[in-house]
Amino acid sequence: MSNILIINGHQYYPFSEGKLNATLVDKAASLLAAKGHSTRIVTMLDDINVEEELANHQWADIVILQTPVNWMGIPWSFKKYMDEVYTAGMAGALCDGDGRNESAPKKNYGMGGTLTNTKYMISLTFNAPEEAFNDEHEFFNGKSVDDLLFPMHMNFKFFGMKPLETFACFDVMKNADIENDFKRFEAHINKHF
Repeated sequence: MSNILIINGHQYYPFSEGKLNATLVDKAASLLAAKGHSTRIVTMLDDINVEEELANHQWADIVILQTPVNWMGIPWSFKKYMDEVYTAGMAGALCDGDGRNESAPKKNYGMGGTLTNTKYMISLTFNAPEEAFNDEHEFFNGKSVDDLLFPMHMNFKFFGMKPLETFACFDVMKNADIENDFKRFEAHINKHF
């Protein structure tokens, strides 16, 4: 069975307390434990110990990032986590620099990752409706959820990690279908784990 690190990237706001993201983290942990996987959970409300988080990433066969999308990206608290943990990981825990070397300083940028046997899955919650994506006449101009989260995919690729299919809950504040989202999430977890 696999070791799975689940990161809850939610940042508390009075209008968005994080209950959905916390419930999805709990559901993932329960479903994965029932299948015999070992899980560790970190939240942005925890006191973050950089060395422990680097060890968590090295321990993990799979990393699940569960996060809302705020202003077309991740919440600031997870960005802070990345700035502290992932930057420290460049010293060898997550990658050996950026992949370039003195003999070829223009080649292999982003290819120094040491987590080449690790996979990741991004699971998102959106206020935006699903119909806003993949339609050139809508807000995202035909772009997909993965197009919007391209920088996150590149961050994980920088460490050599391989993607699993992204999951998303849409329209969670104005037109939520939470029970169906939970069913889809369980099916997604069962499909990939």
